[in-house]
Amino acid sequence: MLFLHGFPEFWWAWRHQLPAVAAAGYRAVAMDLRGYGASDKTPRGYDPFTVSADVSGVIRSLGASEAVVVGHGWGGFVAWSAAVLASRQVRAVAAVSAPHPLMLLRSGRPRAAAQVGWFQLPILPEWRLLAHDGIHIEQLLRAWAAPGGDFPDAEASRRYRAALQVWPAPHCALEYHRWFVRSRLRTDGRRYSARMREPIDVPVLQLHGGLDGAVAPASWITPPELITAPLRHEVLTTVGHFPHEEAPDQFTDVLLDWLGTV
Repeated sequence: MLFLHGFPEFWWAWRHQLPAVAAAGYRAVAMDLRGYGASDKTPRGYDPFTVSADVSGVIRSLGASEAVVVGHGWGGFVAWSAAVLASRQVRAVAAVSAPHPLMLLRSGRPRAAAQVGWFQLPILPEWRLLAHDGIHIEQLLRAWAAPGGDFPDAEASRRYRAALQVWPAPHCALEYHRWFVRSRLRTDGRRYSARMREPIDVPVLQLHGGLDGAVAPASWITPPELITAPLRHEVLTTVGHFPHEEAPDQFTDVLLDWLGTV
C-alpha cells in the first residue's frame, strides 16, 4: 500500500495508519510527493502525468508490480490520476477528501476557492507561507479541519510549518494548484481531461469528512460512467478535511474493512 499526502503536509500525515496497516499484514509505505519533504524539488514536473509516473516508479522501485494507492487531497488527485495514467501499477484507489479530478472544479467552498485563486499569483503566496515561521500553514489546516476540533495540535503544526520552510518547498507545493488552474485552456490540460474520462476499472474507496472546510459536497458523488469497478463511498460526519488525522482510529477501521473486500 502506498500512501500519498496532501497539501500542506508530507509523509508524516500517515503516522497513525502505517503501523496499523502493517500490523494487519500489508506492506505500508508513505512517500513525499515531488517537491515536498525529502523528495527532489525540481523546477518542473508538478502535472499529473509526471507525478503519476513518480508513483509508478516508486512502486516498481520497491520491488512490487502494483499497489493499493491511498491519497489525501492533492495526493488523492494523484491517486485518481495514476489509476488511469499508470494503471498497471494501481491495484485499487482510496481517495480521501479528494473528488474525482473531473469533479474537482465543483469542489471548492468559496473560501477555499479564493485561496486557490490567490495561489495563482507569483511570489506573494510563497512569501506568505514562509512569513512568521509559517503561521499561515497552521491557519489553513485549522480552517479546513472540523470547527472546534483539536487538529492541528502543537506537534502537527510545528512539523508541517517546518517542512514547508525549506525553500523551494513552498513554491513546489503551489505548483500543483497552479498547473490545475492554468492548464484548463492549454493542450496538456485538455489532454488530461480527455484521459480522465476513461472509466477506472479498479476498486475505489471515496471517503470524505462531513465538516470539510475545503471540499464542497457537490463534488463528492462520482458519476457512474467514470468507474466500472466497485465504488464504496463513506462520510465521517464529525471530521473535516483531514479524516486520517482528525479521527485516525475511525478512518483506519474503514480503510482496513474496505481492504478486506479488495
